Amino acid sequence: MARSRREFLAKGSMGLMGAAMATKTASGRQTPQAATPEKLATPGAPPAFGTSAAVGPMVDAETFAAAEKLVQVEMSAKELTQAAGSWQQSMAPFVERRVGPRKVAIGYEDVPATVWNPVLPGMALHESKVIVTDPLRSIPELPKTDEDIAYASVVWLSSWIQKKKLTSERLTKIYLERLKKYQPTLNCVITLCEEHALKQARAADEEIAAGHYRGPLHGIPWGAKDLLDTAGIKTTWGAEPFRDRVPVEDATVTKRLNKAGAVLMAKLSLGALAVNDVWFGGQTKNPWNLDEGASGSSAGPGAAVAAGLVGFAIGSETQGSIVSPSMRCGVTGLRPTFGRVPRTGAMALSWSCDKLGPMARHVEDTMLVLRAISGPDGKDVACAPDGSVATLEKQIPFGNDKQEKLKVGYFPKWMQEAPATDVDRAALETAKKLGMELVEVSLPDWPYDSLNVILFAESAAAFEEITLNHQVDELKMQVPDAWPNMFRQSRFLSAVDFVQADRLRRKVAVEFAKVMAQVDVLLVPSLRDEFLVITNFTGHPSLTLRAGFVEVSEERSDWAPDAQKPLKKFSPPRRVPHGVSLVGQLFGEGTMVAAGMALEQAFGVAAERPPMARG
Repeated sequence: MARSRREFLAKGSMGLMGAAMATKTASGRQTPQAATPEKLATPGAPPAFGTSAAVGPMVDAETFAAAEKLVQVEMSAKELTQAAGSWQQSMAPFVERRVGPRKVAIGYEDVPATVWNPVLPGMALHESKVIVTDPLRSIPELPKTDEDIAYASVVWLSSWIQKKKLTSERLTKIYLERLKKYQPTLNCVITLCEEHALKQARAADEEIAAGHYRGPLHGIPWGAKDLLDTAGIKTTWGAEPFRDRVPVEDATVTKRLNKAGAVLMAKLSLGALAVNDVWFGGQTKNPWNLDEGASGSSAGPGAAVAAGLVGFAIGSETQGSIVSPSMRCGVTGLRPTFGRVPRTGAMALSWSCDKLGPMARHVEDTMLVLRAISGPDGKDVACAPDGSVATLEKQIPFGNDKQEKLKVGYFPKWMQEAPATDVDRAALETAKKLGMELVEVSLPDWPYDSLNVILFAESAAAFEEITLNHQVDELKMQVPDAWPNMFRQSRFLSAVDFVQADRLRRKVAVEFAKVMAQVDVLLVPSLRDEFLVITNFTGHPSLTLRAGFVEVSEERSDWAPDAQKPLKKFSPPRRVPHGVSLVGQLFGEGTMVAAGMALEQAFGVAAERPPMARG
């Protein structure tokens, strides 16, 4: 940045300093001319804005008049002229970090200084009322078929492995066979980790045989959304510019699952740079309906878990990326409280919204995984410190008597209009039959999507380099609602509107806290826009679980309608799973999961398998 009056004062005793003047070229850019002496600043004169040497391209009132349309503000002719006349001295110097001459590289590891704290001042955190699991519960005998073993819950698999009725190596080979069999159909695997998995499985069996049992995830095969770093194994972020990227260190979550003895089977697909379900290898398919995508961005985890290709998977969510594929693929997705799970070593899309969480076939399984990956690592500055959040470590036998006093909130309007279905409304009735108390709640009618200024600005900042050097042009999807266009558009968002959106975020958090003060959990339609936006920005946890089935007559897509690519029609309609979502208190995942377990049992639909993966 050009020298300000502050610098003139500091260096005044050294004599006159040369100021680089500039002349406009045919391209509109400025080139330096011969230096001319600068005036000495008067001793004692304070620094002032707008005193830098002119830099950057010349602009005029017409430039600002056009820019007004982008940010929807209006200035008078006099104001436009004044703004344009001083732009090169007052505002253009602030982009020197990017355009030089004193450039500063900002890498993927550089996080913002501002950290979102979902806990409001004076807010009392709710201790979880119930935590799983019941160690006295009976576990069925080991099934006779590999398919039945593959579809078993993590709880059951864990018991069989601990009791030496099943080896990790055998289970790993079952899943490897299924991964190879169904990958051509589902396109859910970016990197198969066969040798790595077998090595981990054999090590797990040796440890267990020697009496060193690490816990319920020991020997359990899992899959990682391919934005989670794995040392020596490609982590591609699903995007062409990073398809050969090999990290040298494991992400914190990877390390913790390794420590728990889990077996990494595969790096699973995600929509490129964590949006929707298309990656550089194509589209990941929904096991329940192969004529549509698995939804995203945790598309691979959703498809692989639903098809019985892994015991569980780790997904991520910024705004719907665990909820949506869990809904589409009929699995259970637990999006933790913001700050519960460290994101060190995971691709950053939005530092103030990103969350990592488990996806599995049963509710209880997600809590087993969450317990293994939770807690600060000393690196992710957004992680809640030890001792400041409700514990996940207590083990209390689960029972319906624990659910009788649960207050379940719902928004009547949301339940009566799309995207809610009869399945959502029936879920409320099921909660009532279980003895839960239904509580009507409401929120102000505000433009909640305005918060997405934060998401778009943060994501464009995260991928500034590949946007400006045009590597985003390599991504398969180049439609208006794909990242390349949105990253480019976000360059023109107003910084003032970003700050105002941040202030709105706090107002929304206050209003949502009033809602959550009335209930233990909320039950909401999984794909309601307000739910996805509000709770991802406030940081509340959610649990999406299968509640029934619906029939669809048209392909469901994550992408905006495109007249050139009409959606497929289905005749007769396709029967597909439909899920509901619970929203828990901040750091209250235990109560949320306990309620989910009671509902899952009452729904009685979790065990049905996709037709393509049977037999």
